[in-house]
Amino acid sequence: MNKLFILFFLLLKFFSVSYANPNINARTGILIDYHSDKILYEFDPDAQIYPASMTKIMTSIIAFDLLKKKQLSLDDLFVVSENAWRLSQSGYSSMFIMINDEVSVEDLLKGIIIASGNDACVALAEGIAGSEENFAEMMNEKAIEIGMTSTNFTNSSGINDADNFSTVRDISIMSKYLISNYPDYYELFKEKTFTWDRTGGEPIKQGNRNPLLYKNLGADGIKTGYLAVEKYSLASSMKKNDRRLISVVSGFPNKNLRSSESLKLLNWGFRNTNTFEISKKDETLFELDTWLAKSKKIKAVSQEDYYLTISKKELRGLKVKLEYDGPIVAPIQKGEKVANIIISKKDEIIKTLPLYAAEDLKKVNFFKSLVTSINYLIWGDA
Repeated sequence: MNKLFILFFLLLKFFSVSYANPNINARTGILIDYHSDKILYEFDPDAQIYPASMTKIMTSIIAFDLLKKKQLSLDDLFVVSENAWRLSQSGYSSMFIMINDEVSVEDLLKGIIIASGNDACVALAEGIAGSEENFAEMMNEKAIEIGMTSTNFTNSSGINDADNFSTVRDISIMSKYLISNYPDYYELFKEKTFTWDRTGGEPIKQGNRNPLLYKNLGADGIKTGYLAVEKYSLASSMKKNDRRLISVVSGFPNKNLRSSESLKLLNWGFRNTNTFEISKKDETLFELDTWLAKSKKIKAVSQEDYYLTISKKELRGLKVKLEYDGPIVAPIQKGEKVANIIISKKDEIIKTLPLYAAEDLKKVNFFKSLVTSINYLIWGDA
């Protein structure tokens, strides 16, 4: 039996009691599976929010993008302006950099991601783009590029501005983009402390604002937020085994609920749903019988990574079927469609996954073809 179907039938053995919807105490939220993009739970996900410090995810992405393209180095030094320093004196979360400090990109990123420093955001933005306004344009261009359709950025830190807005759906898109495109730099988001050896004073050690990191339950990011007009928010990511969920919730009444309700939502997702790897790009899923070919089998592969997420209560109604006209008659060219995997639930088709020839299938010569056909007519066996 093919390994895909061995896996499928084993999965059917899993069955557990379904939990009720989690009823999260917040204004708006969304929970998605990282691999399949399946929305597991949502409530008012397109309501406009003020993203507060979740804005810093995009600020980090802009820097990571330049680092990845070798247009920026972690060792590059940026001079702190009065504009950046002023934010450290205004009661906002800060890295506590001083005017004319020369600060490395690496330290600024840690000050942004771990300490949530608004001053570090401005210093990085000015160093990269010349001004925070120019940097905000870069943020908006990137937001459009990755599919954030309801977002506008006006600053790099998320400080209160009526024109700096987003939705939890867009924040989830941005969060997945961050994790999938910059896995090495994303490691910064799970660091719990950052110590800045500041000018004119003792080193300052600050802890990561993300409360889920300290519970040691698999959370490895992403970013908290707070504004008086929005209350508390959290974009979070959690891994269990090879599975990752992303949650974005905003409008928590207080800090404690931000932590407990986000954890409740993530745990609900893991308990009530499963994600299965159906195919990996260019991986052989089947070897199909052939006819009048030099090879007795032809490898069938998918041209995409495909993951299926389904609730555990729906698992027993799931069906997977291989559909093709066989045996496969030569000649066949590499990349030619040869079969479909049909995934259905009751009478509803969830996914039709086409399979393609992994190699050329050459036809046998005329004499061999004639012998094969005669054998089949006489003995019923090629």
